[in-house]
Amino acid sequence: MFITDQPIDLVSFLGKNPPAACGASVFFVGRVRNHDEGKKVSRLFYECYQGLAEKEIGNILTVVKQKTQVEDIHVVHRMGWLEIGDIAIVISASSAHREQAFIACRHAIERIKQDVPIWKKEIYEDSSENWVVCAHGHHAIG
Repeated sequence: MFITDQPIDLVSFLGKNPPAACGASVFFVGRVRNHDEGKKVSRLFYECYQGLAEKEIGNILTVVKQKTQVEDIHVVHRMGWLEIGDIAIVISASSAHREQAFIACRHAIERIKQDVPIWKKEIYEDSSENWVVCAHGHHAIG
């Protein structure tokens, strides 16, 4: 499972032991920031087409693992309402050497942001809101 509506437990996620062949683990933690394109953000709402999002993330991880030769890679992305500072996504990649783990984390986040049907509604401090277009060029409905 790559999608959750619960807060991400960073300690639990980071505490997973990688395979014994791994000498490096790299982690990416994406948090909700308080601004976007000059506007002050007060919170976000993420939604997705869960079945397709889970499938697409699984496919991305398979490709990343093959291309970078990492031993282990994991992702959890949160849906629903998130406040400033909340964790939206975590990625871990483990490999024999650090270079592959860094490359895998970077490739995974870029592909997830580009290819997975996840939409984000930004709520601004002035109470206006905006659905951010996902990489597929579709707007969320709602």
